Amino acid sequence: MSTRKMARLAVLVALCGVGGFIKIPSPTGTVALDSLPGFLAAALFGGWGGALVGLLGHLFTAATAAFPFGLPIHLYVGLQMAVYVSVFGYLYRKGYKLAAVAVGVILNGVVAPLLLTPIYGAGFFAMMLPSLTVGSAVNIVLAAIVAQAKVVQNLGAEFDV
Repeated sequence: MSTRKMARLAVLVALCGVGGFIKIPSPTGTVALDSLPGFLAAALFGGWGGALVGLLGHLFTAATAAFPFGLPIHLYVGLQMAVYVSVFGYLYRKGYKLAAVAVGVILNGVVAPLLLTPIYGAGFFAMMLPSLTVGSAVNIVLAAIVAQAKVVQNLGAEFDV
């Protein structure tokens, strides 16, 4: 990984920290604009860069809310984010931009809380579904819009795989 790419990913990780303070109302306080930079990184730099930014972004946001589910669960959710961001990045970079947005929202907004149902029960899923789906849609749509800007596309152009 080049120094330039590392620096750009570090800036996006820092933006995750900033986005973590822009909360979307939710029962747990962990839904925020923290994953936007992760999805943007996946669109610009590919799945691995996006996965790293998505994982760290979730952990930053969870830390601002004092890890309400405990660190092990938030590490698991962070790994989920890494996978979902990578899937989004793969589809987006293959040219399936609308599909990438739709799949990203479904994975992050519906599948993520569903996978926590065995631990927290169906009530958790019902409680998190609305805010997490809205938060996912806002993060992913904004990331897709920003990724379309010519100046932003040029930032990632030299890192095409």
